[in-house]
Amino acid sequence: MARSWLLTSTFYGNWLPGDPRGFVSRVRDRRPRPAEDVVRLEHDRPGTPCDADLPGLWRAAVHQMKGPRVRIDRAQADALANQFRETAAHRQWVLHALAVMANHIHLAVTVTDDIEPSDILGDFKSYGSRVLNARWGKRPNGTWWTQSGSKRKLPNERAISDAIAYIVGQEYPLVVWSLEVQASGGRKPPE
Repeated sequence: MARSWLLTSTFYGNWLPGDPRGFVSRVRDRRPRPAEDVVRLEHDRPGTPCDADLPGLWRAAVHQMKGPRVRIDRAQADALANQFRETAAHRQWVLHALAVMANHIHLAVTVTDDIEPSDILGDFKSYGSRVLNARWGKRPNGTWWTQSGSKRKLPNERAISDAIAYIVGQEYPLVVWSLEVQASGGRKPPE
């Protein structure tokens, strides 16, 4: 059974929980409850508001950082894009599109195995780290990536198409690639 995902991850130290621009992370339910009933929620449904501007949470996240934030350059983005395509091909996954920005990545992928989306994202990040470590050395804190990431299920062809459009339309990408454009010889297919 094929399942498709829009996967997003930030590089270490970027877009921390509490960020004023908005963020997706587990936060305490704001309704008053007894302390033992604290519920953590993740507001990550497409089309719904995410959490934003929680200065105390942001300061706590900054305080816990174990090294400087990671921002990558064009050469590193090219290396990652190549590795993401290689990883997908090796795993026999369909990588529909990818975008690598200085502070985060987006991937639209379809897998036929019954694999958890966190494992799919983990594979991309793990193999991406290997190529970055080999060419640019290990990071002082030991990682290029923020832990985890966003994993949004794409339930149908329309959702896949919308995710591809979202990815290729990213503002300020270092690298953007789509299977559709590659298949058309580098020209965007007519709408």
